[in-house]
Amino acid sequence: MGGMSQHRTSQHRTPPGGADRVRASGASGGADRPPALAELPHYAERVLDVAELIPPGRVMTYGDVAEWLGDGGPRQVGRAMALYGSAVPWWRVVRSDGKLLPGHEQRALGHYREEGTPLREAPAAADGHLPRLDMRRARWDGRDGTRPGDGGGSGGAGPGGSEEPHI
Repeated sequence: MGGMSQHRTSQHRTPPGGADRVRASGASGGADRPPALAELPHYAERVLDVAELIPPGRVMTYGDVAEWLGDGGPRQVGRAMALYGSAVPWWRVVRSDGKLLPGHEQRALGHYREEGTPLREAPAAADGHLPRLDMRRARWDGRDGTRPGDGGGSGGAGPGGSEEPHI
């Protein structure tokens, strides 16, 4: 994967919808426009590093990412992903109930099908007939990845520091 120590800027990280909705602290030109080459907040950088570790066909919940980092919670992870996550595999950081990201269902579904992510087909009576992620099979415990900042070591415990699968 490489690049865990790369310098990222807000111009490279926009939300899945493509709009530039980053914080413009101290910048002129309005609150919705980022300053040129503004650095990502440290927490967001860490969240994006974890998103890049998740293998194709697997997912982690917002809470799993926060637990992996040992910092923040699901809402903080969700905010970082919403503001900065479009340049990483955002579809691999998901809700714990397996529902697809509202407003981005079709794009996410295309990625899941391309990567072979386990899905549960929706019953015919379900609103919109959209499948959900099969969280039991798709959830990644992080054991075959490295923690951000580890310097590329192999292995590593998943969320919670346990060697047991986190499901």
